Amino acid sequence: MIRDLMTRAGLVLAGALAGVLALAAPALAHGADAPDGTDYRTRVSAVGPTLPGVTVRVVEAGARLELTNAGERPVEVIGYSGEPYLRVAPDGVYENVRSPATYLNRTIAGDTRLPAEADPAAAPEWRRVDGSTTVRWHDQRALWREAAPPPQVRAAPDREHRVRDWAVPLRVGTDTGEIRGTLDWVPPPDAYVWWVAATVGLLAVGALGLLPAGSGPGARALAGLGGLLVVGGVAAVVFTVGRELDAGARGVGGVLTGLLGGQVWALLTGLGAIAAGLFALARRPAADFALALAGACLALFAGVANAAVFARAVAPVPWPATTARTMIAVVLIAGAGVTAAGALRLHATSRPTHPPLPAPAYPHP
Repeated sequence: MIRDLMTRAGLVLAGALAGVLALAAPALAHGADAPDGTDYRTRVSAVGPTLPGVTVRVVEAGARLELTNAGERPVEVIGYSGEPYLRVAPDGVYENVRSPATYLNRTIAGDTRLPAEADPAAAPEWRRVDGSTTVRWHDQRALWREAAPPPQVRAAPDREHRVRDWAVPLRVGTDTGEIRGTLDWVPPPDAYVWWVAATVGLLAVGALGLLPAGSGPGARALAGLGGLLVVGGVAAVVFTVGRELDAGARGVGGVLTGLLGGQVWALLTGLGAIAAGLFALARRPAADFALALAGACLALFAGVANAAVFARAVAPVPWPATTARTMIAVVLIAGAGVTAAGALRLHATSRPTHPPLPAPAYPHP
């Protein structure tokens, strides 16, 4: 009976999830080179003159611009040589295959080899690439692509600097406009401080595994480890959702699609940590093994995978960078610390509880 109920519940959940994804508007996935953090802050300051229905924002920690056209007239984004580059119309998004920007903007480095057909002086040749009214693209005018920082940053790296004011031209019919914004250098944090804090925290949590597993303090330690793993799992899930929001996902359907398409491992390890933590809080058999396994996965796939935020000023989430660093520190402390504690508890319980029987003594002949 219980098995049938669980099967039906699983089918209902799967059907509901499939329905949400089917009804969701097509979501543009993360770029293949979406950064885990950066020290350059890109902002959109204005779109002018006023274009009805046109909104622009920065996504992927500043790596891309996103333009949505809810108006009735097509909007063209102008490329680097004054040629039409993108066209966002009510029936979809088009790119000009003759524009060099079509190829240069495929990577954040702008190092794509130009094909022979790329010619900014040629008449536009439009190719439909999406059925929505939203487009995202790398734009070299809003990025710093050099390996070395600007001269003013090299002279004073501990201060914030305005690198440039940038503009991206737009055209609507015969009317012209532009996206205006700023690019700033923001001094990165001291990653050493965050790594030391995370290391001290995980060692303190791991020390809980030294308490006798079967005693009153040991039982309370198990509950504490379970609760901490739940907190770490929640932090991992929230951070993962934040990455999707920063990448431009809209609504529940868009977030779910992005999570299942690009952030599935971080999501699953976060949910697994929550489940293992609740398992330990219920003091179920094999709780120590569940804690150690889920903690290791959490630390690796949700902690270490996002640890770049410790050394970057701008994090790939829609919250202050300090909040993002604190969340990843919690994930690492909970994951690695609970793994160590669970392993110690497993080792303690695997040792024999009774001394071995003495070997029988045989008389000498």
